[in-house]
Amino acid sequence: MTEEVFYIDRQNGTLKREEVYGGTALSLLYGKSWWSRLIGSWLKVLIKLPLFSKAYGWLQSRSFTRYKIAPFIQRFAVDPTEFLEPPSSFHSFNDFFIRKLKKEARPIDERRHVAIIPADGRYLFYEKIDEAQGFFVKGQKFCLKELLQNEAFANEYKSGSLVIGRLAPPDYHRFHFPCDVFVEKSHLVNGPLSSVNPMALKRNIAILTENKRVITRLKSREFGDFLYVEVGATFVGSIIETCQPHSFQPKGGEKGYFAFGGSALLLLFQKGSIAFEEDLLVNSRGLIETKCLMGQAMGTCRFLPTAAQFGEQA
Repeated sequence: MTEEVFYIDRQNGTLKREEVYGGTALSLLYGKSWWSRLIGSWLKVLIKLPLFSKAYGWLQSRSFTRYKIAPFIQRFAVDPTEFLEPPSSFHSFNDFFIRKLKKEARPIDERRHVAIIPADGRYLFYEKIDEAQGFFVKGQKFCLKELLQNEAFANEYKSGSLVIGRLAPPDYHRFHFPCDVFVEKSHLVNGPLSSVNPMALKRNIAILTENKRVITRLKSREFGDFLYVEVGATFVGSIIETCQPHSFQPKGGEKGYFAFGGSALLLLFQKGSIAFEEDLLVNSRGLIETKCLMGQAMGTCRFLPTAAQFGEQA
């Protein structure tokens, strides 16, 4: 039996059950039945191999997969009126998966002191990273040093704030900048591609610090320096960066996209630099994710760095 996953829809405040793509397979891999224990362990080893996800991603780029698009849209209630291009224009399922949206489909909160949600997804917010210990299951540790593979970054952000965003297959899979930023060079950390569904994270929170990920430091006037981490997952062999390093990018500008599959985003802010919206914090304290849309308000700045702190380019 598939373990149920619930979240709060921020648009109307209602509690909803998530329609999990591949729920039967996830139950087999991460369930508690004798059958899962019997074959789940060796299957998990197989599917988290990058080669496995690469092959599956290649299949999703073949033209015959376009026939999956209409049933998928219907099953998961995806709104095609938001698409920049009509469903008939997609040549494969992956074309649909990495779709672009009309600008008006995701209005951006333009207030300078407000940071926006960077991507459609289900989110948890923690003003103090220490509070995130055991956010999916008590007793499990979230290791910043393992996540970042950089001791200086780990020390800099260990007392800061944390955002965890989980993108499910039906979601819009392009990710954006939460505020005006200067983009430093991204750093790839290779790793396996385990599922980031809560069913998997409850068994092993270290998935977030082990999976393939891309880490970028961003510089902002309003929110200081912060880290943007894209985490790949099962069937996501590609994390595509579409912005240029060493460039200025506007709030809401596209940073990149994930190819087919589930995936996750993490944002790490320095201590005291952001005050998250209260509704997001309340839900997170209750250990339940909030489904947010790109462009919605995420939090407000608590200080304004000087131009000297930000750099002469600002």
